[in-house]
Amino acid sequence: MAVIKGTKPTRAVLIALRKRIKVAQTGHSLLKMKRDGLMIEFFEVLNRAKTIRAELVAALIVAEQRLNMARAIEGTVTINSVAFALQGEPAVQLESRNIMGVVVPKITAKSVQKKMFERGYGIIGTSAAIDEAAEAYETLVDKIILAAEVETGMRKLVEDIESTKRRVNGLEFKVIPELKDTIRFIGFALEEMDRDNVVRLKKLKGKSQARVKQEEAKKAAILAAAAQASALAATGEVSA
Repeated sequence: MAVIKGTKPTRAVLIALRKRIKVAQTGHSLLKMKRDGLMIEFFEVLNRAKTIRAELVAALIVAEQRLNMARAIEGTVTINSVAFALQGEPAVQLESRNIMGVVVPKITAKSVQKKMFERGYGIIGTSAAIDEAAEAYETLVDKIILAAEVETGMRKLVEDIESTKRRVNGLEFKVIPELKDTIRFIGFALEEMDRDNVVRLKKLKGKSQARVKQEEAKKAAILAAAAQASALAATGEVSA
């Protein structure tokens, strides 16, 4: 029996522990609901993450193939020159959203997809292979930003699921059983104290009754002695 150390077996403590176990059981139920909800959300995000990761890998393969093709046609020097001529960077905004009490990041980014004349390099001096490679890498960057949001959110969900599971297990296997055992222990202790009090009261009652009987016997003896003395005195007067 796992009894909470330092617990005094009193009725006040028993009442407090009964209130405490109700709160613990309510918290346990709520945390289990939260854990189950987070698990459902996690598997949905996981499926989305798998899809996005597959799309990301496919986009990376296409981008590398088109870059190799452009390098074979134009040469490394031209590719480097075009890369330095590219203008603009992805504009990323970090926000947050709430999933079952878990704050996960929300990444909002303007698409890096551009039209051919917006990329900053000369259209006439380059071939279609460079345009295709640039387009493929723009698609890849968009996929990377989306994957970063989804996978970061998934990691946050995993962390909170583990934290919630620890709290549920702590309540289920430690706190609530200890409270139940302590309540049971105090109940037994109070019952034993009640039995001792009953026995003590019976003993006191028996002693009191014996004392009353003794006093009554003493009074009766005194009255008998007085009556006997009176009788003797009366007999002496008659003889005289």
